[in-house]
This record gives sequence, structure tokens and C-alpha cells, in this order.
Amino acid sequence: MNLDFIYKRRSVRKFKPDEVPNNLVTELLKAAMAAPSGNNKQPWEFIVVKDEAKRLEITKFHRYAQMAKESPVVIVVLGKKSEKWHIQDCAAATENLLIAAANLGLGAVWCGMDEARQPGIKELLRVPDDYWIFSLVPVGFPNESPLPRTQYTPEKVHSEKF
Repeated sequence: MNLDFIYKRRSVRKFKPDEVPNNLVTELLKAAMAAPSGNNKQPWEFIVVKDEAKRLEITKFHRYAQMAKESPVVIVVLGKKSEKWHIQDCAAATENLLIAAANLGLGAVWCGMDEARQPGIKELLRVPDDYWIFSLVPVGFPNESPLPRTQYTPEKVHSEKF
């Protein structure tokens, strides 16, 4: 069994300036929306940010997303807060997006969001109040090549009880 398609998903923080074609962005979004969701509610929405000024502005509100300055695309994953499973559903969508990026020859990194980072980015991107910004995903052609890996640790696996 070969699971290299998962193992090659690595966090990429350095990008080439090359534009990511729209068809590849669409494939990433299709993969994200193929994720499972509680009661099939699909509470996600996505904002594709290519505008350089907006990407730079995002970095002012999220100090750990500085790679958005050089990534040609940032995909913002949003969840409708009224849906019970929006956090889990957006996590699944984000992971699908990351695995798809790695397998399309793109690099990407998951930048998590918390309450403090929400207001400025919500205002910048005109996100409605009833949505939570779950993650920012800078995407581009990688300018670094982390090797595929798993971080499997047998000591973290328990049988029947902790």
C-alpha cells in the first residue's frame, strides 16, 4: 500500500512568484469541498485572495502568516457559525486542500485562526458576522522541497484504553 500522496503533504512557507493558474485553484477548492461534513451541511465558504495589497494587509493581522506576502494566492476557509460541526468540517476541508496542493505540485501551509485575528481580516475581506475564519492557506509553487514523511510514533497509539 502506497500512501505517499498523503506523506508528501508538508508545510511549505517559501514560494516562487509564479501565478497559480485558476484551474489549479479550482481543483484545490473541489478537493476541499469533497471533505466529509456533519449531516452533509457543508458549512464552508472560501475566499480566494490573489490581490497583493490584500495579502500584505492579511499579514498585519496574522503575524504567523507572513508567507502570504510571497504566496500568489491565499485561500481563506470560513465556517458558518450556526452549524454545529463547522469547526470539524472546515478542518477536513482544509486538510483535503493541503493534500490536493501537494499532489498538484503546489506548496501550501495551514495558518490557524483565533478570536484575536478575526476582526481585522473579517473587515478586510467583508466576511459576514455569522462566519468564523477557520484558516488561511497561502498557496503557490514551492521554493523549498521538504521530503515526504510520516510522524508515526507507536508510543502514541493505545489499545483499548489509554
